[in-house]
Amino acid sequence: MDRVVLGMAPTRRSIFSAPDAVKYADLTRKRLKELNVEFVDIDDIAVDGLLHDEQDRIKIAEKFKTAGVDGLFFPHGNFGTEYEVARLAKELNIPVLLWGPRDERPDENGIRLRDSQCGLFATGKVLRRFRVPFTYLCNCRLEDPEFERGIRNFLAVCNVVKTFRNIRILQMGPRPFDFWSTMCNEGELLEKFNIQLAPVPLPELTGELKKAKEEKTKVQEVMAYCREHFEIQIKDEELENVAALKIAVRSLADKYGCNAGAIQCWNALQGELGIMPCAANSLLNDEGFPVVCETDIHGAVTALMCEAAGMGENRTFFADWTVRHPDNENGELLQHCGPWPLSCLAGKEKEPCRPSIGYPLAFDHPGAVESEAKHGDLTLCRFDGDNGAYSLLLGNAKGVNGPYTKGTYLWVEVKNLKRLEAKIVEGPYIHHCVGIHQNVVPVLYEACKYIGITPDLYDDNEEDVRAFIRGE
Repeated sequence: MDRVVLGMAPTRRSIFSAPDAVKYADLTRKRLKELNVEFVDIDDIAVDGLLHDEQDRIKIAEKFKTAGVDGLFFPHGNFGTEYEVARLAKELNIPVLLWGPRDERPDENGIRLRDSQCGLFATGKVLRRFRVPFTYLCNCRLEDPEFERGIRNFLAVCNVVKTFRNIRILQMGPRPFDFWSTMCNEGELLEKFNIQLAPVPLPELTGELKKAKEEKTKVQEVMAYCREHFEIQIKDEELENVAALKIAVRSLADKYGCNAGAIQCWNALQGELGIMPCAANSLLNDEGFPVVCETDIHGAVTALMCEAAGMGENRTFFADWTVRHPDNENGELLQHCGPWPLSCLAGKEKEPCRPSIGYPLAFDHPGAVESEAKHGDLTLCRFDGDNGAYSLLLGNAKGVNGPYTKGTYLWVEVKNLKRLEAKIVEGPYIHHCVGIHQNVVPVLYEACKYIGITPDLYDDNEEDVRAFIRGE
């Protein structure tokens, strides 16, 4: 699981019951600990452990900055002090979760102690005035299942935002000439989103590969791993190049501080190394370092977002939308030459997952993985943009049976393929997408509000997604 830390700032307002606000703040702390949520508290700053004082807020902001919290959680123990919440949220500029416990029945004298829900209405308005985006988990009890679900969903949202704001991609070579669809605006990505590229020419990559082969130890370790987990259908010297390429990419990524890669996988590399890079990419992808094909920078951004949304529970795979299913009107083939991670693959029928490293479709050079991927429920998505506007295409799918094809592949079924097909063609998307065996649609949808891109749901189910987020 990826590490995400919340800044916990429960709040109250003076005209309502202070003891009850303290009580519910402590109960919330206890519940977070039960859920193993890591948080930074304010009980060493505010005397009552609650946010309602301006001088406390200044100290709290400094503490949260020093701790590097990834999101803010504002439980409203009673009505809350909405302007202090807004000031703190505005200064830190990280995701915000609003929630308050359900209020009890008024007592026999008609007295209400907290009015937490009423305060949440006020705080939402003031946050909008401050132009602070926020996530709202509807008024519920700490023991309700929607509370845990909402907290975990928000943690994943924070992880996506943290990842997105710290993207640096190792660009190995320019895009292949024929792939005009994968061009990107490097300056605009930096200006809009702080997405940084670390371009390296292919000779620098091959030079690093030669160093890895000379050192030998790491290369032999990777080769032994491949022999254990794959059916090897290539020569030893070719497998050595696969292993050395994997080590070379990781070495350059560490050198330039990158968290993903995009490689010009054909055709100059084959003349230099005599292999396809697919199997090396597969190994890197399985380690949680996404490497995408055809120097697709937007694809690498998508993979990082999707990995973060999954909180490290599953690996992603990079695919082409290719052809429609011959028998299923809403079926489509996801396929690529062979870069998908082992953990996504199904292997052969009734046997442990043991894909082959062999020859890919339409190329004479070896080095690709060949296997069908696992079936099951998936999220498919694509970050892309043109003419200055960026969005995230996303939705659900499920793996289905279909004809054998070369490379790494999976036939999927979606709710309405024609609607999806039109969205891809009409843009700003292309034929590439990223998949994960996990439903992270609500996480990615909610993260978009914090990173300044438009969510584009191909299932046309926005109200259902929003209902999930708010706890329905």
